[in-house]
Amino acid sequence: MKKVKMIASGRVQGVGFRWSVQFLASDIGEIYGRVWNNDDGTVTILAQSDNSEKLSHFIHEIRKGPSRMSKVTYLDVSIANFQDFSDFKMSN
Repeated sequence: MKKVKMIASGRVQGVGFRWSVQFLASDIGEIYGRVWNNDDGTVTILAQSDNSEKLSHFIHEIRKGPSRMSKVTYLDVSIANFQDFSDFKMSN
């Protein structure tokens, strides 16, 4: 299982970004994890998948900005180690 942590900067809060990330994960399929807002205006995404191609596509779409109103100016992506998820949800 490949796991990544992403921190998105730019216009990513108050524009439906988290909802769009959750929808994107569901639309692509086999992507599990969490997404939440940070106090500094960024958004953190934990994502995992057994399918490397789907995970790469997910990351690519996040870089583009998954919602019409969002604009990702920087996306930090790193390999991560976290608990396994069986779904994809927004967290507080």
